[in-house]
Amino acid sequence: MSRRVRRKVARRGKDKVDLPSYPETEDEHLSLDEKGVVDWTRLPDDTVIQLFSCLNYRDRASLSSTCQTWRILGISPCLWQSLDLRAHKCDATAASSLVSRCTNLQKLRFRGAESADAIINLQARGLREISGDYCRKITDATLSVIAARHEALESLQLGPDFCERISSDAIKAIAFCCPKLRKLRLSGIREVDGDAINALAKHCLNLTDIGFIDCLNVDEVALGNVSSVRFLSVAGTTNMKWVLVSEHWCKLPNLKGLDVSRTDIIPTAVLRLFSSSQSLKVLCALNCLALEEDSSFASNNNNKGKLLFALFTDIFKGVSCLFDTREKERNVFSDWRNSKNKDKNLDEIMSWLEWILSHSLLRIAESNPQGLDNFWLSQGAALLLSLMQSSQEDVQERAATGIATFVVIDDENASIHRGRAEAVMRDGGIRLLLNLARSWREGLQSEAAKAIANLSVNENVAKAVAEDGGINILASLARSMNRLVAEEAAGGLWNLSVGEEHKSAIAEAGGVKALVDLIFKWSTGGDGVLERAAGALANLAADDKCSMEVALVGGVHALVMLARNCKYEGVQEQAARALANLAAHGDSNSNNAAVGQEAGALEALVQLTRSPHDGVRQEAAGALWNLSFDDRNREAIAAAGGVEALQYITAAVAKSPAKNRVLQNLVALAHSCSNASPGLQERAAGALWGLSVSEANSIAIGREGGVPPLIALARSEAEDVHETAAGALWNLAFNPGNALRIVEDGGVPALVHLCSSSVSKMARFMAALALAYMFDGRMDEFALVGTSSESTSKSVSLDGARRMALKHIEAFVLTFSDPHAFGTAAVSSAPAALAQVTELARIQEAGHLRCSGAEIGRFVTMLRNPSSILKACAAFALLQFSIPGGRHALHHVSLLQSAGAPRVLRAAAAAATAPLEAKIFARIVLRNLEHHQTESSN
Repeated sequence: MSRRVRRKVARRGKDKVDLPSYPETEDEHLSLDEKGVVDWTRLPDDTVIQLFSCLNYRDRASLSSTCQTWRILGISPCLWQSLDLRAHKCDATAASSLVSRCTNLQKLRFRGAESADAIINLQARGLREISGDYCRKITDATLSVIAARHEALESLQLGPDFCERISSDAIKAIAFCCPKLRKLRLSGIREVDGDAINALAKHCLNLTDIGFIDCLNVDEVALGNVSSVRFLSVAGTTNMKWVLVSEHWCKLPNLKGLDVSRTDIIPTAVLRLFSSSQSLKVLCALNCLALEEDSSFASNNNNKGKLLFALFTDIFKGVSCLFDTREKERNVFSDWRNSKNKDKNLDEIMSWLEWILSHSLLRIAESNPQGLDNFWLSQGAALLLSLMQSSQEDVQERAATGIATFVVIDDENASIHRGRAEAVMRDGGIRLLLNLARSWREGLQSEAAKAIANLSVNENVAKAVAEDGGINILASLARSMNRLVAEEAAGGLWNLSVGEEHKSAIAEAGGVKALVDLIFKWSTGGDGVLERAAGALANLAADDKCSMEVALVGGVHALVMLARNCKYEGVQEQAARALANLAAHGDSNSNNAAVGQEAGALEALVQLTRSPHDGVRQEAAGALWNLSFDDRNREAIAAAGGVEALQYITAAVAKSPAKNRVLQNLVALAHSCSNASPGLQERAAGALWGLSVSEANSIAIGREGGVPPLIALARSEAEDVHETAAGALWNLAFNPGNALRIVEDGGVPALVHLCSSSVSKMARFMAALALAYMFDGRMDEFALVGTSSESTSKSVSLDGARRMALKHIEAFVLTFSDPHAFGTAAVSSAPAALAQVTELARIQEAGHLRCSGAEIGRFVTMLRNPSSILKACAAFALLQFSIPGGRHALHHVSLLQSAGAPRVLRAAAAAATAPLEAKIFARIVLRNLEHHQTESSN
């Protein structure tokens, strides 16, 4: 590429000095137009080709489509010497379309059996290297045809997953058809027999690198006949006869490196190889239990001048022994890569070492054997980081995958090893991974993003990722057209979005829009990317500002689309959780209403409450719970059948006929979750609580069998379930028919237990209010007319239940009645005395409750009740609802004024027969009313 050098003018005082220009570097082809804009179509051809070489194939194709000149340059043979098809679906049709570009193709990477079948359609007979993964379904026939069509093949690698359908027959075909073969690495072959190996020895005279990895059976004697081999790996291969190995392989005249990692090799075989082989320099035996458990062998340093790499040896120190200097042993790989004095033999050994170490370390990380913490912390992490800087792309990818894997303890619960993750961070691993993620190679982008995602589960690493610009990089990768890259990037944003401090940064980097776009882009066939995108959006939606951004860029529609159409439970769960979080900001933005008004949203969530998966049902119920706080949503949920679903979650199967399907479905959901997780129980009861605010819904919930499951949940051991079940029963008890149902179905003992024993003050408070509703006299009037139609045969002793309820309501109220504070308040009108009682009686969470005018009116009426206990309870409730600073205090004060409460409160405060608690609480409510009136007038 040529560059423009302009004539420069330097000033010295008032004089001008012309600096020389260099005509030979002048670029007359690239010039600015009148507006100062570069005409890119006039770039020199070599510059354009250099630009193309830095792009992946998809971007290269897009750029080629801009003009005819660039289209011609885009198919230049020098750009198509290497091709990576792993991220693309490559069938025969796609391969045929690439024929014109592949005449000079020399290196090919593919993924899967379909792509393998299509390779011959590329007509790239000059191919030198073929590498494939996900090869389980590749057959002998396919591999034989590939070998027959590519006689110039020098390297063939299939793995690391098992090639279960490939046999020795295919290996013989390779030997006959590919005489120039230098490197053959195959994984997971069931049996590699002597005929196949002898064919390789006879026909492939240049074969120097053999890997039969993770195979079941390999003919040890025949391998001793491949005299050309320099590097041999049987890592993970079983059923090896080590006596034959030590007898025959020591005679291989050119063998320099041998890899027996993850095998059951015995110490005597190693010692014999060391003593008998004249050419062997390096033996790699990582994770070989027989060697590690033999303490005398592990401590023996007499290796006859050979290097042994094992978990109990210092690998960096061993590698440095290959060089003259042993300074800075940890830098031995980078020093070798940067060395100007190259040694061909040493380069071969080091390149092979990088490959087998990256492969074995990844396999060990995947199996995650016990007792390796010291190895990973002392050198394993550093080795992987060093290998990530290799010039071999496949080594870099495996090392990054190894980093992503070895830190994980429990993949299902996203649990990682803190020490290992922070060891990667201390050794500079975050910047290395971010640099890899910036690569134009999509394979490196994917694996680096995966490692960053897993490491970011650790909050300290997540902070380091954010500080080093990782959020912007991941947001950019999330826009990739490569699904694998986008999936891992979305996973990284998902983990980072757990931290509150990272949410705004993700939004500022355009991460929210990128995640929403992913859902539309991969709406089918991309469960992994959809789950990660929805999970990240769910975390972001918990933040008020980010939730508005999610809605602004179309996130509500995207998430509802997932909830409606996706069948994968992981996606369903995260989509429902995201909708629940979006709907949780009812007081601060309009997302609650927006979700409810989105076409099909409520029906989709109700449908998810029927899922066989607890997590899906839990999040769907939580979403309906949050949505039910909006008046319009409440009625819509009821109309869609939500009550029955939630009731089903809470106990068994509702058998009663239903009019509105959502209420029925929510009830049914409540019925099913008596043995479910506390989270599912909480959300099911919570959704019924929210829906039951409407009296019509409350009546429907009772009619559809919602009372028994809520009573069952009231007996749960989980504090959060206590609160939601008590809240739902409180709302239901407002209706006298439901109140009678609660009594008939044994709800009084359950509420009494909550009122007296729950750890949650809110659960005790709402249980007391439910009991107060039930026994303030309205249920008695209803019972006189006749019991509910569903239970005409029941005989109920209301008097016994009333005595039990009033006793525990009184005990509950007295727990907030400090004798000294009440005594002071009784004889003093000073505000400080009432303020002290208020603080002692205050239930902080009660300030979040919002009552209707009918509910406030009922408590006002209860102040006139003959029962002194109910008077005290009503005054205590009104105190909680009117305390200044409460979220809905102004709303409640307005309702109290409309209900004529001041006059009733003054009468209660002055009544000679009223209990002291009722008098003091009534005075405090009057003071609260005066406070709000003063505030509003100011």
